Amino acid sequence: MDEHSNLGDAKLRGPRPAGAVCVALHFLSGIDNATRAEVSRDLAAAGVCVGGDGDSRDCFARVVVADSLGDAVLCAVREALGRGASRVMVVTLGRPLDAGRLAWRLLRDGASDIVVWDVEHADMSSAAIAARLCRWQEVDGLANSSDVRGRLVGRSPAWTRVLGELVEAARLADTPVLITGESGTGKELAAGLIHDLDPRPDKRGLVVLDCTTIVPTLSGSEFFGHERGAFTDAVTARDGAFAEADGGTLFLDELAELPLGLQAELLRVIQEGMYKRVGSGLWRRTRFRLVCATNRDLCEEVEKGRFRHDLYHRIAAWTVRLPSLRDRRDDIPLLAEHLLRALRPDLETPQFDPAVLDVLERREYPGNVRELRQLVARIAARHTGPGPITAGDLPADERPQLEAEDPSEDEWRGVDLERSVRRALARNAALHEIGRAAEEIAIRLALEEAGGNLRRASTRLKITDRALQMRRAAARKQNGMGDSG
Repeated sequence: MDEHSNLGDAKLRGPRPAGAVCVALHFLSGIDNATRAEVSRDLAAAGVCVGGDGDSRDCFARVVVADSLGDAVLCAVREALGRGASRVMVVTLGRPLDAGRLAWRLLRDGASDIVVWDVEHADMSSAAIAARLCRWQEVDGLANSSDVRGRLVGRSPAWTRVLGELVEAARLADTPVLITGESGTGKELAAGLIHDLDPRPDKRGLVVLDCTTIVPTLSGSEFFGHERGAFTDAVTARDGAFAEADGGTLFLDELAELPLGLQAELLRVIQEGMYKRVGSGLWRRTRFRLVCATNRDLCEEVEKGRFRHDLYHRIAAWTVRLPSLRDRRDDIPLLAEHLLRALRPDLETPQFDPAVLDVLERREYPGNVRELRQLVARIAARHTGPGPITAGDLPADERPQLEAEDPSEDEWRGVDLERSVRRALARNAALHEIGRAAEEIAIRLALEEAGGNLRRASTRLKITDRALQMRRAAARKQNGMGDSG
């Protein structure tokens, strides 16, 4: 970055304290050297190990300090994320957040938070920033641990964000959690992770109840338990899910399948922590953490009268939506390897031939990870001997269908372009941003192929020399508006 990123105090770059949060500080132009040194010293005093942009590889996060919010800040945040920063905090000096739409855009584009630095109370500002950074480091450390990554496999931005949300829900709150997402996205695994990371010292077990398997006539017994003789075939008393989950976690899968009557009874138990067994007049107490999952849109179900609005607000105190596999295609190779290893625990896990991986990545998965698991199981059954998984191991009905004729001139519009656009949409990029990025790449590549010759490049792009010059100037102005250092 620019020379202004120098912190002006070499002592602040000394040995990192054990357990300290280390950040790379990036000051945008317009901030004087005295202010830069003061901010750096205050953060160091609050326990933050600070360094310049050149130290960013060893840092947990990057802190972008600006005089005010603007396009230069947006560019700096995007650049930091593009260089691999896991967290980016934006700090504005002495001004309230009056930028409105731009503040929300910064958060949408990847900034973790925007903090106003109060010059008159710098110690409070630095302490607040340090507290946020410590919290993020704790959450991200858990989310990136082998225990978590080994169970919920994936490295894509969409999946990394979800893991952070699950860790926060588990460790930082004791409220009910609602997990949404399409079938096969891993909702039960997510519920298990929440239970395992729950810090209750006397926590008991996880009780799983699939609401799609509950027989309506026996639903009361499944939840509340029953006394002996409460109904035909009730030859002995038994505990229901509420009793079994006491002191632990109750996971209700596909909650939207519950009939309205049972929804009302569930709400009463959540509110009061009391229930009666079927056939009993004795009130019993239960305390459990509730985690629910559904593949339906519960807001729509409420509007249509199929789900109680009061129950919805009780269970949706913390909501996490799991992405579909099509929204995290970059994770398919890791998932395929993980699933193959689980299917062959006693054997060496073979590598996938690139041609096979290409098919797996391009394929659609309506059943998400569950469907990928079934396909990997078929491949594993066909594979034998040492060596990689090869094209012949792929079942015949899964092999690409070759075109009888030559590829069309529009072949470039296929899966690779679609994959890039999906990634952009997953990062909440707007349509004009996607179009502008594609245009900038096309111009750059055309100029490279033409050896920098504008005339040949414009001919290649089917535009005039003047149009190419204007587009390049507009791109430079857009990307360089305000000095991002």
